[in-house]
Amino acid sequence: MSSLTFILSVLLFQLLCTSHPCQRILTAAAGGRWQLLQKSIGISAMHMQLLSNDRVVVFDRTDFGPSNLPLPKGKCRFDLNDTALKQDCTAHSIEYDVLSNKFRPLMVQTDVWCSSGAVTPNGDLVQTGGFNDGERKVRVFSPCSSCDWQESNNGLAARRWYSTNHILPDGRQIIVGGRKQFNYEFVPKNIAANTFDLPFLFETNDREVENNLYPFVFLNVDGNLFVFANNRAILLDYVKNKVVKRYPTIPGGDPRSYPSTGSAVLLPLKNLKASAIQAEVLVCGGAPKGSYSQATQGEFIGALKTCARIIITDPNPKWVIETMPLARVMGDMILLPNGNVLLINGAGSGSAGWEFGRNPVLNPVLYRPDNKIGTRFETHTPTKIPRMYHSTAALLRDGRVLVGGSNPHTYYNFTSVLFPTELSLEAFCPPYLEAKFNNLRPTIVGPNSMSGISYGKTLTLEMEIRGKVEEKLVWITMVAPAFNTHSFSMNQRLLVLGNDKITALGESRYNIEVRTPRSGNLAPAGFYILFVVHQDIPSMGIWVKLQ
Repeated sequence: MSSLTFILSVLLFQLLCTSHPCQRILTAAAGGRWQLLQKSIGISAMHMQLLSNDRVVVFDRTDFGPSNLPLPKGKCRFDLNDTALKQDCTAHSIEYDVLSNKFRPLMVQTDVWCSSGAVTPNGDLVQTGGFNDGERKVRVFSPCSSCDWQESNNGLAARRWYSTNHILPDGRQIIVGGRKQFNYEFVPKNIAANTFDLPFLFETNDREVENNLYPFVFLNVDGNLFVFANNRAILLDYVKNKVVKRYPTIPGGDPRSYPSTGSAVLLPLKNLKASAIQAEVLVCGGAPKGSYSQATQGEFIGALKTCARIIITDPNPKWVIETMPLARVMGDMILLPNGNVLLINGAGSGSAGWEFGRNPVLNPVLYRPDNKIGTRFETHTPTKIPRMYHSTAALLRDGRVLVGGSNPHTYYNFTSVLFPTELSLEAFCPPYLEAKFNNLRPTIVGPNSMSGISYGKTLTLEMEIRGKVEEKLVWITMVAPAFNTHSFSMNQRLLVLGNDKITALGESRYNIEVRTPRSGNLAPAGFYILFVVHQDIPSMGIWVKLQ
């Protein structure tokens, strides 16, 4: 990023946070603000990934029929296997430019419905699977101003629909599960070309309902994978194809995976210099047993109102249950730069699936994981747009949360349905973006980006804070942007690097030194957003590449 580009980015960020409708669109009855970015992007944002050029790749599915966005220059997609249109001259994917608030159409060739993906260490989005003729495809999108989707035939060993991807320390992706797939595999196929059985997925498969799709997968600090499906989890040594630990069932036993669809995050990793680092997972919301079956009969059971938290590195782990202020199914959980968790989108009753959700939950809820139990939840300003099945959310570098999608029925239905197809994009501005915090808000003066940082090295940033600095309340975090779909943000990860030393430079400027993570088990190589946080107020982030 050039110095001019960085200056323009900072000016835009200040504009967004002080004079932008971000602070004017809705009342401040509760915390946070909503900003309508685009009334229509022409497609429904069912899948979303932020890339290292501050552009977000968004797509829905190719068998919806024609979208509201034509492909450029008379381009058309020809697919004899498509179940809606054999020739389609409309787009089903876009690239959204965050800084300019503009978008351009992209073209995917085969069906990407309910697929998965992850960003490789070099910054490419690798997207896998889908429906129909797309179920074994691997597609790549590179971050450049004129790039489009590139597709390879049968890049997967098995059909992958409703599966989960995770980046591994060696740069590969593991793809876990999917409909009728009780196994996992890797891409690229430079080491292992076949699938590997995972009986745990068969064990968690509820007959005729499933409740184990889009499993929650997190890389543990020991290099093994925490895999959650339905109402319980295992620790998987994917190299030896061996389960090394089984975790207890969540109290109550209700399912949390698709279509009961809760959400989950790996809570921020801290104390990274310690010999033993603690890792903890939070699972929130979902639908009680029987919700999906009842919804097919027209009865919509209230969603779960509980969160369950477990220290996955504990020798004798136990779930701790908390109660949310609002019950939520199909909600998203987004890690914010200061380490708090935002719960957003979803419904108050029913389950995932066509027309199976009711009572949209319009209020985001903030969860403060470091507070005492009973004081962690805070309800914020509601949106006016229901975000039901097939809605998405993603953290942006300026601290806003991008929100889009909602298509709880087949095709692009805008009338005569309870919740019409939603083509808009909006942003939620958490309370930390309010102008009253400008004196506390750090500004990263330099460097404006880092093309490559190494493991276990000292990193120095120059920052500016105009108000009084509380040195003990200044720290650096790094966040891995996630692939978001179906209420789960794959590869979402936040590390608290802390604050080793602060040196005053004069004129409200300071140097802050931190140590980078020591291994790929803590932070797989690739692009991260680095933030300076002061008294819970984050700076605008900068892109760094860990390698």
